[in-house]
Amino acid sequence: MNKHPLNDLLEPVVEKQGYELIRILTIGAKNPTLQVMIDRKDGKEVTVDDCATVSRALSAVLDEADPIENRYSLEVSSPGIDRPLTKPVHFSRFAGYEAKIETLTEIDKRKRFKGRIAGIDGAENILFEMDGVHYIIPFAEVAKAKILMTDELLKKYAEAQSEVVL
Repeated sequence: MNKHPLNDLLEPVVEKQGYELIRILTIGAKNPTLQVMIDRKDGKEVTVDDCATVSRALSAVLDEADPIENRYSLEVSSPGIDRPLTKPVHFSRFAGYEAKIETLTEIDKRKRFKGRIAGIDGAENILFEMDGVHYIIPFAEVAKAKILMTDELLKKYAEAQSEVVL
């Protein structure tokens, strides 16, 4: 999976704030939006305050480094329920969930997969099941991947949100 050019600059800032960097996207050409997607390391839902905290820290670094030529907008957001999968550990964490994967090159004569994540094999390969067929997809070949919104996912999300830690 390709890293954004600003990944090396911004990921340490996000990590220092106690969050995980999920993805960076630049949207638009003239006055672009720099979208930074974060997640909490404790598994709780990302709040508006979390986004504001990370946004302030990123703004300071971006102002100093000035890596974007023209005007731009910074947007810090959560990955949401149907989150992108951008690291091998995500495929391990979300094993059993339904997902879509697009690959850079054909694997078994296809580039698009829609099925269930079976896990990972080391840090190199994603184990994936689709229509009763098992695939081994090298992580290096993943162009993009995301969890699919399903009733099962919504149920687990609702259960996680209703848990109270004493």
